[in-house]
Amino acid sequence: MLLKGLKVVEFASYIAAPGAAGILGDWGAEVIKVERPGGDAMRHVFADAKSDLAGNPTFEMDNRGKRSVVLDIGRPEGREALARLAASADVFLTNVRAQSLRKAGLDEASLRAANPRLIYALVTGYGMEGPEADTPGFDVTAFWARAGVARMHAPKGQDPFLLRTGVGDHITSLATVSAILAAVYEREQTGVGRLVQTSLLATGVYVVGSDLAVQLRFGRLLSNRPRTAPLDPTANFYRSADDRWFVVNPRGGSADWPLLAKAAGRPELVEDERFRTSRLRKDNSPLLVAELDAAFGAMDFAEVERRLTEADLAWAPAQTPAEVAADPQVRAAHALVEVEDGRGGTNASPAAPAVFPGAQPDSRPPAPALGQHTREILAEIGYTDAEIEAMFAAAAVA
Repeated sequence: MLLKGLKVVEFASYIAAPGAAGILGDWGAEVIKVERPGGDAMRHVFADAKSDLAGNPTFEMDNRGKRSVVLDIGRPEGREALARLAASADVFLTNVRAQSLRKAGLDEASLRAANPRLIYALVTGYGMEGPEADTPGFDVTAFWARAGVARMHAPKGQDPFLLRTGVGDHITSLATVSAILAAVYEREQTGVGRLVQTSLLATGVYVVGSDLAVQLRFGRLLSNRPRTAPLDPTANFYRSADDRWFVVNPRGGSADWPLLAKAAGRPELVEDERFRTSRLRKDNSPLLVAELDAAFGAMDFAEVERRLTEADLAWAPAQTPAEVAADPQVRAAHALVEVEDGRGGTNASPAAPAVFPGAQPDSRPPAPALGQHTREILAEIGYTDAEIEAMFAAAAVA
């Protein structure tokens, strides 16, 4: 794999930072997951669920193929072991708050003094500077709410709503991977590592950057509109007679409008005085939505699919998660990867969103049990059997 030989020590929990390490692992890096006693909180996400479903696919997705060591950094032996791990690593990746890392002697200056080639990657909620640098942040707070993403997605007049699990986290994972690999490239030129930092807040600002750039330049921005009165009714969601939602998104200009009207079985709408220009279609948006609702609502989905596809329009079904899981194109796009279940079989899981033809793994190992590799990892960094047993006895490791 592409990153074979790159050693990553992950001292992190939840999703954003472990997700970044998971992507690096999928691409061939060796990832050692350092957990505190009790483990990453995401290990326990389904612990209280009243369900007969086995497993924790949310945790497994971001942690497949890693090795787990449990260290208590509240004890000197645990702190020393983590520092020794970092001294042998290419990348130290963490989302622990900076003040806690400094107190434990695990800050960037301390670890890079012992290992100048180390790339120290820090994932935060709100960045490293400013009065709120140490404020705790999750994707729903720092990414979704504080960065304005929630208000920009809720249509005007509607209440904000929560985002699904890990959306902002996983986008931040991708940003973090990009930053780490840029630093790896720089180190190849200079021989020296560096600090890299990403935040949920900055990721959120970038994700809505196309619109926020307008706000920054002009001091105002159009709000999101309800489906029944969009800014452009030719770029909208519609529903078939058999209750299947789909979205159409015409290319720039008005070239696709006649094709859409014809696909809807209403070619005369092109010459309708209410809809002749893009400005008129915008001004009369609710009226055109009603016309297209009635037109597409009289067809079953198979007919809608045939017409839109034959017109070569940009469109897609609005699929449920179950439909995504069964979609053959999802598999063809290598959007899923098989993960070993430890019993001789595999389970499908979302893959890191990049394809390297000829270097795609057939499957990935499962996520580790808590502390599954503590003894072997300590031995690899020079601890003797007696020292390891003493650390277990002192509850510095588990």
